[in-house]
Amino acid sequence: MTDLRNGGDLVVETLEALGAKTVFGIPGQHALGLFDAMGRGSLKFVSSRVENNSAFAADGYSRATGEVGVLFLSTGPGALTSLAGLQEAYATGVPMVVVASQIPLEGLGARRKGMLHQLDDQKASAANVTKSQRLIQHASGIPSAIQDAWTEAISSPQGPVWIEIPQNVLLDPIMVPPVEDALAEAADNPPRVELVREAVKWLSAAERPAIIAGGGTRRGRAEKSLLSIAEKLRAPVICTPGGNGAFPWNHELSLQSWIEDRYMTDVLEDADVLIVIGSSLGEVTSNYFTFEPRGRIIQIDAEPRVLESNRPGLGIRADAGQALTALDEALVAAGSGERRPNWHGATPEELVRESLAKVRARLESQDIGKELKFMADIREAVPADMQTFWDMTISAYWAWSCWDAREGQFHSAQGAGGLGFGFPAAVGGAVGLETVGKTGASARVLAVSGDGSAMYSISELATARQHNVPVTWLIVDDGGYGILREYMVGAFGKATATELARPDFVKLAEAFGVPATRVAPEKVGDALRAGFAADGPNVVVVETLLKMFAPTHLTP
Repeated sequence: MTDLRNGGDLVVETLEALGAKTVFGIPGQHALGLFDAMGRGSLKFVSSRVENNSAFAADGYSRATGEVGVLFLSTGPGALTSLAGLQEAYATGVPMVVVASQIPLEGLGARRKGMLHQLDDQKASAANVTKSQRLIQHASGIPSAIQDAWTEAISSPQGPVWIEIPQNVLLDPIMVPPVEDALAEAADNPPRVELVREAVKWLSAAERPAIIAGGGTRRGRAEKSLLSIAEKLRAPVICTPGGNGAFPWNHELSLQSWIEDRYMTDVLEDADVLIVIGSSLGEVTSNYFTFEPRGRIIQIDAEPRVLESNRPGLGIRADAGQALTALDEALVAAGSGERRPNWHGATPEELVRESLAKVRARLESQDIGKELKFMADIREAVPADMQTFWDMTISAYWAWSCWDAREGQFHSAQGAGGLGFGFPAAVGGAVGLETVGKTGASARVLAVSGDGSAMYSISELATARQHNVPVTWLIVDDGGYGILREYMVGAFGKATATELARPDFVKLAEAFGVPATRVAPEKVGDALRAGFAADGPNVVVVETLLKMFAPTHLTP
């Protein structure tokens, strides 16, 4: 069959025509047609060691580059193992095309056929974690189906799209000619004109406007319009963890990302008009549902199910970029001269300064000097334009609030909140940066994990070494699931089942051929700088017990 083309060739040719350059995944018996076809194409393949990590890597690739992540999966166990990673991409709105193999056509729907990896309905398993699912039963349908999937993935609300192709459709010879071109353009998702007009009315009359910038702001590339609107309105802006980096950290109107602090909740509750962009006002953003706004809310989101899901308001279903561009232009047209917002006698700039000072004073009154210095040392060591990937660990929970992304990008797993995201996503991100032409230090990224989350993805050290990926992995080892330990002690007076036997991470990394070092917390900055200057992957281990700042949603 070496001279024959098959369905696998159509998959590879279509992806290449759409602009794909890199694929993540793991080979499998029913998917061999895909991998054989890659040998005749130009796609680069990055082989992870666990499918869940392949999904995280494709996710990280997309976040770092803005391109579509592509994932190849084998049937049954391989496909199912990817689902937790896909949940994060789906929750965060990361565009991905997932191509999973399937058992041969004659086995579909036949529960007793007894084929290897057989599921009753494989694509149904992906229904909760992907935008849509398609089963392709004829090779001639492959190009159009992949083109449609790509279009759907990049259309707001963005997200992963699932395609599955039976083994024989991938392997059987075809008469379909080679794919010459493929075009996928994001569907238009503008705001309704009357809703923009109404929003401008509200804002023109507002004395205390404020803005919450969620993850949709970044996904919609709405940063420039957000800055323009904030400055026109002189509205304080706070970023959610997903929106971190959408607004300049040190701008005079920036409340930064201290959204879990009661002082910030007080400010947002006092706004007479609150613009919420790309956020559901969910658990974290609402300071754990203690947020009780007294003013009116304008909520902008590409996902209609999010609108007014937690608070009533003027819901505008639209891509954040398109919506903020339209709103910015409408505010210019409305005019009304220099705006003089009044926060009970204070200017918005004074309010921002006072609110940030209150947060700092609250933090400084707690016994968390080690944590504040640790996070500051990391920030000082990380180059301003470096992208960072954070797992679900105490350091990341700190970063949600205190990390100034500067010219880099901040990526975390707060969408679904599963463990194991940080390192494989960083591997994918670094591969992506190299793919789009970054070299040397400009392609390097930082991953941050705890010892518990590190064990979810420790096997990907082999992937990083195999591909010589420029990623530095900081593992903060506190001997267990630190945040769960803290939660349980706070709630019950003791922690149960949170302590972990773990390896010597330095020796384990070295066994993979990856340089590693163990340092005291006060040396973390120097160790990171050395890692950033090196070639290929490296690991920095810090053994320390970090605490979280005191939660304010528990205080009356």
